[in-house]
Amino acid sequence: MYRTITIDRENLTLMGVQFQDLKTLESTANAIGSNMFEGFEPTAELIQLYLDWKANLISETDFLGKLYAIYEK
Repeated sequence: MYRTITIDRENLTLMGVQFQDLKTLESTANAIGSNMFEGFEPTAELIQLYLDWKANLISETDFLGKLYAIYEK
């Protein structure tokens, strides 16, 4: 079942996660929306993890490890 995600363009947040610019927020929201049709259920934790990886704050290995940990819960 499709559910809406909270996008605040004025404050640049997606499900409460802060973005640096509107372009990145919108492209991320579009990608998430497309994947939701395939059954993906986004969380703020997953969005923040993705942003941290894209900003090179965590390595790809750490990204994958944290991703696996999230889905093992």
